[in-house]
Order: sequence, then C-alpha cells, then structure tokens
Amino acid sequence: MNRLRRSLLFMPGDSLPKIRKATTLAVDCIVMDLEDGVALSQKVAARQVVVEALQSFDFGARERFVRLNEIEREHFLPDLEATIGARPDGYVLPKVSDVDQLRQLSDLLDWAEARRNWPTGVITILAVIESALGIMNLREIAQATPRLRALLFGAEDLASDLGAMRTPQGVEVAYARSAVVMAAAAYRLQAIDMVFFDLNDLAGLAAECEVARQLGYVGKMAIHPKQLPIINHAFAPTAAEIEQAQRLMDAYHARLAAGIGAFEFEGRLVDGPVVRAAETVLARARQAGLIE
Repeated sequence: MNRLRRSLLFMPGDSLPKIRKATTLAVDCIVMDLEDGVALSQKVAARQVVVEALQSFDFGARERFVRLNEIEREHFLPDLEATIGARPDGYVLPKVSDVDQLRQLSDLLDWAEARRNWPTGVITILAVIESALGIMNLREIAQATPRLRALLFGAEDLASDLGAMRTPQGVEVAYARSAVVMAAAAYRLQAIDMVFFDLNDLAGLAAECEVARQLGYVGKMAIHPKQLPIINHAFAPTAAEIEQAQRLMDAYHARLAAGIGAFEFEGRLVDGPVVRAAETVLARARQAGLIE
C-alpha cells in the first residue's frame, strides 16, 4: 500500500520560516521548492536553507521532498549535490518529458546512496508531467525506475506548451489530466492532481478536488496552507464510504466462510474488484487516522 499523499504543500526553498510553519500543519508531504518558487538570484541561498531545514526541523510523519530545477538546467546538479547529504525522503523532478530524465536522476541517486552506505532505493522520486511530450511519453515515463512513486499533473505549463487558453472548467487539459491518472493506475503509481491557483475561491478548489477524486487522483498539490483542510478532506474516505466498506467486508467474510463467491449486497453484485475497492477505502481510512 502506498503511503498517504493527499496533500503536497509547496514552500519556497529560500524561506526558513515558511518551511518551519509547514512542519506544524496537517499536511502529508512538504515540498521545499528550488525551482519556480525561488528567484534566480536566491538559488544558492535556497539550497542552504533547505539543508538547514532538513537537518534541524522535526517534520513528524510528514514526507520531506525537495523540488529540483529541471534536469537540463545548470542548477539541477548543484541542487542535488547540495541537498542529498541531508537525506530528504525524495525529490520532485519538474518538466519530465522522457524516460531518460528519470533514469539519469535515478542513476545519480544510486551513486549517492552507495557512497553513503544507504539502502538502495531509499530516496524516492515524484515526476511532474507538464508538457505535451511528457503526455505522449507517459507509458515509458511511468516505468522508468522503481524509485518513481507518483505522477504529478502540471496543468499550467502544459497549457502554455499547448498554446491553450486556461479556463476554470479545464477542458483544454482534460485529456492530459485523464491520461496521467490512467498511466499512474496502469503502473501502480499514485496520481497527484494539479495546483488550484485562486486562493480566495475555496469552493472552486473543493469542486476541482471532487472531480479529481472521481477521475482517480489520490491527492492534490497545494500552494497555501488555507487549501490543506479542503484537500485533505476531499481525498480521504467519507464516513458513509467507510461505513459501507466495513459492511461490505463483513458480508464478504461471512460469505467466504460459507464458500460463496460472488453475492448480492445492498442491491449490487459483489465480486473481486468491488471487494478490492472496499479494502482500499478502509486502508486509506486507516492511513488518515479515521479508523483503527
């Protein structure tokens, strides 16, 4: 079972106070950003801030990620070299468009782990898919490395790459949004939905989260703490879903003991996929601390 990644909060890597604040919030993953969230003149200072945060802050159960600059840029290797010794839980690689980019990062992490006598594969990778080429290469990208845990959908850069006009409905990125979650499901990865940029439209955020969950996304990127309660709530099972899943599993185990395969439950035929869906609901509920 993948670990819970309902909410991924991006914090600028050059702001120690903001990263410290993130460690007090109800968030599953904290992403310390060295890419878009940091001005060019602050890149070097940001690396030092991220290392200090990793070495001195208590992140609790929150996963600690660093977003690198894209792999073709001059800042990528210095980002990695400066931060790897502080042993983040993983790296977010932006603008992934082909399999070689992930393999290159994975090879560098292999070398870094071996040099430090760390277990192989302890550092994970999350890949941001935000270009037309990335969408076209999803099958290969999703199989690039065992380190890869999730695909993150970046709608803004994708729309720019397409020359598309962004709309509140998101019709211009609908195909790509579905393609990312399809590829993630096919190769047993998690799919994390796009950023919602209007910080004052919390109702709009909730609506977008609902659609994302219906599509199969398990979490969403956040850029402000006020977004976290809505995101965490949206990507956790509801009380009604948990109760129904528990009833179904009770019925399933009773039928299993009696040697019965498929059966009817509350007007619906229950077979293997339905049982697995109920098991997933209960597993995510446990991860979220909603049930024991």
